[in-house]
Amino acid sequence: MPTPRRAQILDTAAELFAARGFHGVSVHDIGAACGISGPAIYKHFAGKDAILAESLTSISERHVAEARARTAEHRDPAVALDALIAWHIDFAVDHPALIVIQEREWSNLHLEDREIVRGLQLDYIDVWVTVLRRLRLDLSAAEARAAVQATFGLLNSTPHSARISADSMRALLAPMARSALLVPGDRVPGD
Repeated sequence: MPTPRRAQILDTAAELFAARGFHGVSVHDIGAACGISGPAIYKHFAGKDAILAESLTSISERHVAEARARTAEHRDPAVALDALIAWHIDFAVDHPALIVIQEREWSNLHLEDREIVRGLQLDYIDVWVTVLRRLRLDLSAAEARAAVQATFGLLNSTPHSARISADSMRALLAPMARSALLVPGDRVPGD
């Protein structure tokens, strides 16, 4: 777990990166928003690149850990799926800045950091795919992966679409995500 100051820096930087873009924010801006000098940031991070990398790596690690914990806790795949959906919705509604920087600032991560984050994201997707395939025997692994990623697109749209209260957004998204994953669509012959 990051220290309280490191957590504050990460949270503050995420908000600033989401609002102004990675290149529109300086270390001095982050420090000022945290109530410390810009150079004091260097006691906690090597620089702005390291802050972005840790923001995206730590949340990806948390996603994987939470997904594994929820599926271990709930052996019934339908209950496990609901737990995964609830977790992802809570994250999307409560941390929109991290979703924005994930989609917009990806190219600003160093290659090695991108590889780490991408590996963690694939692990997270795999947890969902495993649960979904227990419920949808009609789906191939590739189809299940596509369905999961499309559902993530729905859930991760909240920074751009949430115009209602957080509780109302949660209530709206949960059945939409469940339906997107569990209702088989018409299959095209030959697919």
